Amino acid sequence: MARSISRPIRYFIAKKAAGPILVIAERIDIIFDYLKKEGLEDQFHPSYTRMAPAHYITKIELLGCPDPNPVYIRFFTPERNKYSHDNPVRIGENYIGALYEEIKKWLQFRARTGPIGVTFSAGIDSGSVFLLTCHALKELGQSPSRLKAFTLTIDGDGEDLIQARKFLEALNLELFLEPIEMDYSALDWKKAVKVVEDYKPLDIQSATMNLSLLQGIRSRYPDWKYIVDGDGGDENLKDYPIEENPELTIRSVLNNMMLYHEGWGVESIKHSLTYSGGLSRGYMRTYAPGDWLGFEVFSPYTLPNVIEISEGIPYIDITNWDHQKLYDLKGQIVSHGIKAITGIEMPVFPKRRFQHGATSSRDFKRHFPEREIAYRKEFLSNYE
Repeated sequence: MARSISRPIRYFIAKKAAGPILVIAERIDIIFDYLKKEGLEDQFHPSYTRMAPAHYITKIELLGCPDPNPVYIRFFTPERNKYSHDNPVRIGENYIGALYEEIKKWLQFRARTGPIGVTFSAGIDSGSVFLLTCHALKELGQSPSRLKAFTLTIDGDGEDLIQARKFLEALNLELFLEPIEMDYSALDWKKAVKVVEDYKPLDIQSATMNLSLLQGIRSRYPDWKYIVDGDGGDENLKDYPIEENPELTIRSVLNNMMLYHEGWGVESIKHSLTYSGGLSRGYMRTYAPGDWLGFEVFSPYTLPNVIEISEGIPYIDITNWDHQKLYDLKGQIVSHGIKAITGIEMPVFPKRRFQHGATSSRDFKRHFPEREIAYRKEFLSNYE
């Protein structure tokens, strides 16, 4: 088995009298339903399922009892620190240039017709994806009227809609904005747990907002298919507040290849077999809600050609281990790249998580449990 970040693979080894059988699917509940159909559900527990990690070939030997552990062979090995640290403009051109080429290929060979929606908070990632998609449509001789920027607001609250308006008005592109206004009752973290099949609070919070946004789009446009987003941009340029995670230091973030993409790695004691690490696990927050509601979701920042450029950036030389320099770097690199590709001076706003920008802090606090155990219990209850 082999996968990139943007397409999950799960598997389960069941036992029959004639020998073991390997069940492969995208979701845990699909595996469970198959086992029930085969009369093997008594062998099932969600913690017995496995997720193939992104960027590895996962090899399983089906021998009987006990089956050996999987063997992982890495197939994606980007070269680190290959760019000059004193030329951020050139780095931006390379990074955003690779992203742009992937968006153009998607438009040419996948999303060839029909409307395209960008899940749009006007942050650096969704902002850059929107501008590049609009530019690519023009370059390919297609109408940019295919494009909409969908921004979620719960009960008219949240900073994202304000930010989205500022972003687009600054560029005289406000006609592309379409707010998706949902009631507080549309938020349902328990449904997000079921859809995403996970219990990590940050991912469930993000998935809850994504599910609400996509439900709003689907109710308004029953036949809409293509959604493009900026997921993966934070991981690529290591733009997470290290101070919020006591397990991390800036040295661990900058010294470990693709830490935010893959977690601590398949050979680490931190690695879970039930879930892979990093965005390899967390991408279900994006993939699953879209798939659940019948959308085809495209996240160009998660593609290997784009990640490869980001891993070549000499972060240590540029930041000298300074947290703030690391956090500022993303806006500098992406805005340089957008300027080089499109000629546009992209507005850059401070980082804010998607789940915090779509609603008020009061509604956020009253909807989501504070402790992870609540999410874990809800997850397990789906299989009782």
